Amino acid sequence: MLPDPTVPASPLAVLELVRGCFTAPTFRTFAALVTGLIAQTGRCTVTGMLLGAGLTRTWSHDRAHAFFSRAAWSPDTLGVSLSHLIVRRLLPEGAVLTMAVDDTLFKRHGKKVHGAAWQHDGAARGSRPVGRGTCFVVVGIVVQLPFLARPVCLPVMARLWRPKQEQSKVDLAASMIRLLAACHYRRRIHVVADAAYHGRALRDLPATCTFTTRLPASAVLYDLAPPPTGRRGRPALKGKRLGTAKDLADAAVFAAFEVTRYQRTGTVHLAATTCLWYGSFHTRTVRVILLRDGDTVSGYDLALVTTDLDTPLSELVARYACRWSIEVAFAEARDLLGAGQAHSRTRHAVERTVPFGLYCYTITVVWYTLHGHHPADAAQHRERAPW
Repeated sequence: MLPDPTVPASPLAVLELVRGCFTAPTFRTFAALVTGLIAQTGRCTVTGMLLGAGLTRTWSHDRAHAFFSRAAWSPDTLGVSLSHLIVRRLLPEGAVLTMAVDDTLFKRHGKKVHGAAWQHDGAARGSRPVGRGTCFVVVGIVVQLPFLARPVCLPVMARLWRPKQEQSKVDLAASMIRLLAACHYRRRIHVVADAAYHGRALRDLPATCTFTTRLPASAVLYDLAPPPTGRRGRPALKGKRLGTAKDLADAAVFAAFEVTRYQRTGTVHLAATTCLWYGSFHTRTVRVILLRDGDTVSGYDLALVTTDLDTPLSELVARYACRWSIEVAFAEARDLLGAGQAHSRTRHAVERTVPFGLYCYTITVVWYTLHGHHPADAAQHRERAPW
């Protein structure tokens, strides 16, 4: 049995809130491995977690490996529990949820690693953005914390994507969004993603969800469907062809707005068009927002498409800028916690170790916010390092 002093009281108080996702023995292993991953300063492999927890001479390493490969627990269920924890403890009552979606590659080598393949790696160094590893599609909740000026993305769900499988990255993202929306059915959810996330799978999102992404330059837009003519035959599903974002920008009338993004407030020029992106969202009405920076006089610098038809333009641009917080979460989970360093090879172990590392990042931030933060700490650190 896990000795009680192994897990400090305040982190254990946070972990207790997700105890229902595990059996009693599995929870003790989970609590120890979370503590070990956070405390480990060296390689964050599975045995490294045991080393960080100080249990290398107490437990067999098979107990830790079995937690990922054979134990009865679900990363999705744990992620949903963490999402409820975030909503209850870090967000105001009745707050609208902002979620960010993206995928990232965790480098892995070896022929027998489940799901590992050569694929796109946006974080790769050099001229070729390609790497070998396992790719995970991740959904995180974006929150504002009292001790930070920037938004923070807390991962709450992650699923392995394999090249040439039946489900695309967009399919995985849409299924995770639907699951989280069902679990938070009383709240409105705004989802932001980069330009890779668009397609048929997003057409059937719940009515409580809006989706905002970058509009590809090649996307063709159409006017709204005209009213029925009363003649025989199927009514028209779309109006006249409006063209691409470039065509819209040539005829658009831009207005100045004050927008806060990336911790800076500045003036940008925005224009919006209500239309159809028939190829991706079919007959669902969308808004296309074109943005020009202060010194741009023609064309556009950023094109967004959103199913949110009510939010002011400046707020939509600011919301989309929060998407960058998920990139920061990936970097910090890798660099600070060693997420993705576990040398797992079997299917269950591979599908669990990376979500476990990302969830440990979420647990760490929640713990610090609830129990570890003191205003003087951040003030002293900023005085030492103003940047």
